[in-house]
Amino acid sequence: MGHTERSAVGEVRRELREFLRHRSDEEQTEAAELLVSELVTNALIHTRHGAVVTATATPARLRVEVQDFASEDLPAPYVPNADDGTHGRGLILVRSLADAWGVEAQALGKVVWFELHGGRP
Repeated sequence: MGHTERSAVGEVRRELREFLRHRSDEEQTEAAELLVSELVTNALIHTRHGAVVTATATPARLRVEVQDFASEDLPAPYVPNADDGTHGRGLILVRSLADAWGVEAQALGKVVWFELHGGRP
């Protein structure tokens, strides 16, 4: 992973932490940072076309989506699964830490999303 990619992941982590700074659940914030780091890293390594991160939060739920843009010359978007040995570390973490998650194929690339449920008002 090149310097640009590492700095992009760090920037995403900082922005997510800032977005979540008013939440009292530090454990949830740390889990979200770890998961978004893995997913953004995977997107940057495997597509090289950048990624868009969207976070939405209510008191009870945090949802983060990482959209990537696969190369136009690929016949179909690569949709990973948690058992994939080469791409799967991030998704194994997502499966173990997230309350809900999924992968949605797009016309160009895919969206990997996860939710963390706070369970507190």
